[in-house]
Amino acid sequence: MVKSRKEKKIFVLDTSVILYSHDSILNFAEHDVGIPIVVLEELDNFKKGNDTKNFEAREFIRLLDQLSKDYMLQDWIPLNGKSKGKFKVLMDSDSSLDATKIFNDDKNDHKIINAALKIKEEINDRKVVLVSKDINLRLKAKSLDIAAEDYETGKIKNVNTLFTGKEETSNIVSTYINQLFSVGSVARKDVMPRKKLAINSFHILKSDKNSGLAFYNNEDDCMELVEKRSVYGIKPRNAEQTFAINAMLNPKIKLVSINGVAGTGKTLLALASALEQRKDFKQIYIARPIVPLSNKDIGFLPGDIKSKLNPYMEPLWDNLKHIQNQFKETEKEYTRLTDMVNKEKLMISPLAYIRGRSLSNIFFIVDEAQNLTPHEVKTIITRAGENTKIIFTGDIYQIDTPYLDSQSNGLSYLMDRLQNHELYAHVTLEKGERSELANLANELL
Repeated sequence: MVKSRKEKKIFVLDTSVILYSHDSILNFAEHDVGIPIVVLEELDNFKKGNDTKNFEAREFIRLLDQLSKDYMLQDWIPLNGKSKGKFKVLMDSDSSLDATKIFNDDKNDHKIINAALKIKEEINDRKVVLVSKDINLRLKAKSLDIAAEDYETGKIKNVNTLFTGKEETSNIVSTYINQLFSVGSVARKDVMPRKKLAINSFHILKSDKNSGLAFYNNEDDCMELVEKRSVYGIKPRNAEQTFAINAMLNPKIKLVSINGVAGTGKTLLALASALEQRKDFKQIYIARPIVPLSNKDIGFLPGDIKSKLNPYMEPLWDNLKHIQNQFKETEKEYTRLTDMVNKEKLMISPLAYIRGRSLSNIFFIVDEAQNLTPHEVKTIITRAGENTKIIFTGDIYQIDTPYLDSQSNGLSYLMDRLQNHELYAHVTLEKGERSELANLANELL
């Protein structure tokens, strides 16, 4: 069925959408797309720098230049692909409503709303929708009778149904659990003959007499025993932590994600697992994205660049110090950590400083991954070279950046898209192990 022109919509894009995904302009099917000229001005301010938002700004500008090489930007220009619509740059012009006067502020957000208001008046037989990652901008648009919505591409529909990486099964015949402990494995068809299991999933098997922890090996179609194992002085305190360590120590699994609230041990277990395998990798990198305080750039902080970054990196150093303190100062494990840091065998750094470097023969931990976009996560993984293992840790419900949420962040995207792949494993840590007080805060506050 051929869609009529009246069924086609016009989507007006905010700067936040383009900084989230530079190719967003291509993801509106047959509908047309408007880019307010003030958005181009804002992108010009973002084009310099090494952060992902700077990359996205530059890539969008290049894409726009390529698409418009035979056109003027004030014309409706065809987007790539037969089923795509057209786009144009929306110029500043007066409409019957003026958001800058209504909200008594001449800022760019209100100019973007004005662009949507003007195109709605000019083309009154088409629905105009303002698309923004900024919730407040969407609310302002709706207050002026402009339809507004979030950018949905890549968004997870229901994070509550994301795979946790583990399952608990009761009524297992105790003989098979005994075999799991005595032999080290048991055939999946014997334990759960009618159930299809996720690749690299973890299982708590229970009978009326005993229980065991198991890992599903899809290649051999069997359940393998998972034993509690300490890593560089850190002992797992529950089944989920045991599963996480097992996944990070498994050489066949190259990519692991660990999700959990504060205090569940995500970063600590990842760092301890990396140190346990230090001889298998040339370097250990642990990095986290820099999320500016109160949405201000780190430049407003006092001191040199090292002083500015210390507040962001301090939690990572705290985890390293906690591991080091499992040993006496005279023990070689204690002094080895200091030596590894001094020789840059172990590096703790902002993610922006590592982006672009070769990731070969490296154990790479990305902390606070929920503050990354799906594109950032993809970029990191595509840089992986030979003998590289990547661990993403975070809490998908603890987002520190204003344009991401539990459905659109990179960690949720990773958990959703890579489930059931032989190179990937995921574990959700549910039980806080920091302290009773920390557990109280997570549960009741």
